Amino acid sequence: MPTSVVQLFKEACRLDEGDRAALAGLLLESLDQVPSPGVEAAWAEEIERRIRELDSGEVKTVAWEDVKTRLLERKNE
Repeated sequence: MPTSVVQLFKEACRLDEGDRAALAGLLLESLDQVPSPGVEAAWAEEIERRIRELDSGEVKTVAWEDVKTRLLERKNE
């Protein structure tokens, strides 16, 4: 007998946070097996652009804790 989605969800919730995130990523990847034409090249170009911006100092990184705090503040406004 196949396992129901609810049963799978309950089992997945017992995993630690890292394993749940990995599982979520794998499930999302499984939805779109064939990327649209040009997607890989577009992502490679975008990644290179972002690396150049970081290396040049044009943009700065923001700590996750700061981002999370800002998001929670916006949510509570």
